[in-house]
Amino acid sequence: MDPVRNPFAPGAGQRPPELAGREKELAAFEVVLERIARGRPERSLVLTGLRGVGKTVLLGELRSMAVRRGWGAGKIEARPDADLRRPLSAALHRAVRDLAVRHRAPERVESVLGTLKAFALKSNPENAKLRDRWQPGIDVPATTGRADSGDIEIDLVELFTDVAELAQDVGTGVAVLIDEMQDIGADDISALCAACHELSQSGAPLVVVGAGLPHLPALLSASKSYSERLFRYVRIDRLDREDADQAVLVPVDREQAAITPAALDALFDRSGGYPYFIQAFAKAAWDAAPTDPITVEDVAMAAPEAEEELAVGFFGSRYERATPAEREYLRAMAELTEGKDDPAGTSDVAVFLGRKPSSLSPARDSLIKKGLVYSAERGRIAFTVPHFGRYLRGMEE
Repeated sequence: MDPVRNPFAPGAGQRPPELAGREKELAAFEVVLERIARGRPERSLVLTGLRGVGKTVLLGELRSMAVRRGWGAGKIEARPDADLRRPLSAALHRAVRDLAVRHRAPERVESVLGTLKAFALKSNPENAKLRDRWQPGIDVPATTGRADSGDIEIDLVELFTDVAELAQDVGTGVAVLIDEMQDIGADDISALCAACHELSQSGAPLVVVGAGLPHLPALLSASKSYSERLFRYVRIDRLDREDADQAVLVPVDREQAAITPAALDALFDRSGGYPYFIQAFAKAAWDAAPTDPITVEDVAMAAPEAEEELAVGFFGSRYERATPAEREYLRAMAELTEGKDDPAGTSDVAVFLGRKPSSLSPARDSLIKKGLVYSAERGRIAFTVPHFGRYLRGMEE
């Protein structure tokens, strides 16, 4: 098969495999957009799931849906230990610019931009020298007395309110999309919940759409007890067999090619239904197939190449971030779960390593912070990366 035509190469398809089987989520978000635009109350949205299930791609598609409806939309990726003000300011600047082209009162837009600039400038340390102070690139004077108190909770409520009212002027709304939401700091996540609560009370047309690892709902709940009422939680999981097949068949058919049923069986077995893995194995199978259709032999021939690519780019890049003590913890989890995507008991890890549970807490907490594991439930720990245990056990062979 012609590698140039490979529909599974990154950016090649009109609709990537990660969106297969997500019609329910897309339809639900369409309803959210419509309800908020009509001034009706609606909760913000949080997508949770393991890595490799397509949360980021889905988040991007939700942003595109909002933009197509004339909404202002901005997307950020949260980072551990990073202040929320700067990336959020950039995202909302993008959203305001989307709205500005439809707004008939330039001075109104400038007023909101002034509030946004005031909010952004508070990310600078108070004692920073002028040459070291970050400038947000907003070409209007900063407003005084609005979103500039330095208290992130107060400032975020005021900023969201002003931006939402600007959207209300033109009969649309604003979508703030946050990837890796579990990495937002405790104070910032608390402020975000408070702002969402305030806007939900007033019916302002602004919605936050977050995506993160499975323990994100627990983090939100620990931040604000009322967070369960603020967000609608949607679990994004691996694809079932029918949707996994469609993730392969649709791109192949678009190139007027074919794949045998046995090859589809093999792709599903190797990928486990995880969209990222489906794309990796299907891409390699396409390149390995000398003729049309793609056969089970082509999948078998291509599997080592796909596995090597995953080992380096998906598994290895994450494993390299772990310290020796953290790697020891990860390998113990892999052995206890026999390489399966199941949680392991934290006490069992301690017994396996012959250590006291308290002595392993720093390694476990650091792995959680790095996004390599998550607390599945009290006393249980699991990999955030599917098939990671199998990869670790393979390293021992």
